[in-house]
Amino acid sequence: MAIRFKILGSSSSGNCGLLQTDHCRVLIDAGFSGRRIGEMLEACGESIDGIDAVFLTHEHSDHVAGLPGLSRYRKLKVFANRFTAEAVRGRLKNAIDWQIFETGTRFAYRDLEIDAFPVPHDAHDPVGFVFSNGGDDLFNPHRSLGWVLDLGYLPEGVKERIRQVDVLVMEANHDRNLLQNHTKRPWSLKQRISGRHGHLCNDSAREFIESTPGARWKRVCLAHLSRDCNSVDEVNRTFTRSLEGAFPHQLAVVAPGAETPFYDFP
Repeated sequence: MAIRFKILGSSSSGNCGLLQTDHCRVLIDAGFSGRRIGEMLEACGESIDGIDAVFLTHEHSDHVAGLPGLSRYRKLKVFANRFTAEAVRGRLKNAIDWQIFETGTRFAYRDLEIDAFPVPHDAHDPVGFVFSNGGDDLFNPHRSLGWVLDLGYLPEGVKERIRQVDVLVMEANHDRNLLQNHTKRPWSLKQRISGRHGHLCNDSAREFIESTPGARWKRVCLAHLSRDCNSVDEVNRTFTRSLEGAFPHQLAVVAPGAETPFYDFP
């Protein structure tokens, strides 16, 4: 069985990932306009017509902005918990085929198993996801992807869920000094971003990865970078300074406005 993944885009302005298996193609979040998502898909040889489902982490616009446009595709299923769906419904003119799950449960969709778990963020009921495919034999190995964007800190329950995934997508949203010294952001916004229900900074992301020996990760994607208070260079400096070349995993830092190549799970 084949399983492929790529980030179509990730930053404070929009987030969207594409996960492909033998039996489905799904989007993880839809934080760009429907037209822009269509263009992103066409650029990598796909189309919205070929997408089966969208999985939403929470209702903030940089994760759901594409739903008004995508709602025109009637066969598209949208997976969300009840509070996220209720927060989004009022923004839509067209009906959506909602697939409501309960936070903290595991469920199946075609050849995927999905674990939807709570994360600390200032939304109604935000979640992270682990998507799993395959079994435990040589011809159908188990593969998994963790998606944890938008969380202020990493509770133990979240750490346990993501330490054994093959590919981890995690935010490194801001550099602490750049955020605190940013002159155009009010103090209240800085407190929200840096709080326990805000966003992970570079140091927090590095501390988690550094303190998780024995992790299964083959690739770690650091994403959701702030355009104003972070940069690829800042993230690289944080990790290089700490790990000094000892990082055993393939590390990718996703620049705002950039996409990643397809990652084919071995």
